Amino acid sequence: MTSEPLVFCLTCLLLGQMAPLSVLTSSPVHLKSSFISAPVGGEVTLRCSYEGDESAWICWYKQTLGQNPKLISSFFVYSPENIFYGEFQNNSRFTLIRKNRTTNLIISNLKMSDSATYYCAFTYAHIVSFSEGATVIIKDPDSDIRPSVLQSEPESVRPGDAVTLNCSVQTGSCGGEQSIYWFRKSEESHPGLIYTHGGKRDRCERNPNTPTHTCVYSLPLKDLTVSDAGTYYCVVRFCGQIVFGNGTRLTLMSEGKFLVHFVTGLLAGLFLVLIIIVVYRMKNKHTNQAAGTFKKKEHCSLFSIKRMQVTHIF
Repeated sequence: MTSEPLVFCLTCLLLGQMAPLSVLTSSPVHLKSSFISAPVGGEVTLRCSYEGDESAWICWYKQTLGQNPKLISSFFVYSPENIFYGEFQNNSRFTLIRKNRTTNLIISNLKMSDSATYYCAFTYAHIVSFSEGATVIIKDPDSDIRPSVLQSEPESVRPGDAVTLNCSVQTGSCGGEQSIYWFRKSEESHPGLIYTHGGKRDRCERNPNTPTHTCVYSLPLKDLTVSDAGTYYCVVRFCGQIVFGNGTRLTLMSEGKFLVHFVTGLLAGLFLVLIIIVVYRMKNKHTNQAAGTFKKKEHCSLFSIKRMQVTHIF
C-alpha cells in the first residue's frame, strides 16, 4: 500500500480524533435509512450513493448497540481497489459492489452478530460527511430464548405536556443480562438512538411456574415540543439477540391545531346542548298541548252531562 492510501485510510480510522477534522451536517453521501429485518442465514444489501467530483474516500461503518463504530471497508473513488479492515478482512460474507457513484455493501449468510446500524461516510480534505443510518435486525425464528417486546399504545399530547412510554419485555432464562435502548424515528429526522437503560431493570417479576420473567421499562418525556413527535421503539439486547418492539407513535398537536380542535369541540358541545334544549322544549310543548286537549274534552263531557240533566228536568 502506498503512503497516500494509508493517509486516507487513517483518516477513516481516526474519525473525530484529528484536530483539523470536521463533520458536515449537509452530506453528499446518502444511505437509504430504514429498519431492515432479515432471518439468520439470509442476505441484505445496503445501498449508498455519493455526489461530487472530489478525490474522496468512501468508508463503511458498523455500530452495534452500546459499542463504538467499527470500520468495515474503504475505497478511493478513482481506484478499483476495496480495502477491508479487522474482522471484515478476508471475510467472504462482506462484499462491496461499486457502480455509477453507488456502492452496495452486501452481507450474506447473516448471523445474529450482524444486528447493528450501518453507515457510509464521504471523506475529503479532512472533512467527513456521514450518511443516514440503516438499522439491520437479524431474527432467529428457531430460538427458544427469543424475548417478547410489547409497547404502550399511541399517545397524542400537546406541546409542554409530559408523557411516559412503557415497554414490557418477557424473556426466558439464559443467564444473560438485558440491555434496553430507545430509538426514535420521525419524518423530519432519521432513526437514532436517544436513550439506553444499560443493564438496569425498572420493574421485574418472575413467573414461578415458568423459567420466564417480565420486566417493564419506562421512558419519561417532559416539556414536549413538536420536534419530539415520531415513533419510539424499545429495543432489547438479550443473550446475543436484538429485538425491536412494535413501536409507540407519539403525536403532538401544535398550539394552532390544538386551538382549532378546542374550538371545534366547544362548538360541537354547544350544538349538542342546543339540540337537547330544543328537543326538550318540543317535548314539553307537546305534553302541554296533550294536557290541554284532555282538559277540553273533559269539559265538553261535563257540559253534555249537565245539558242532559236539564233536558230531563223539563
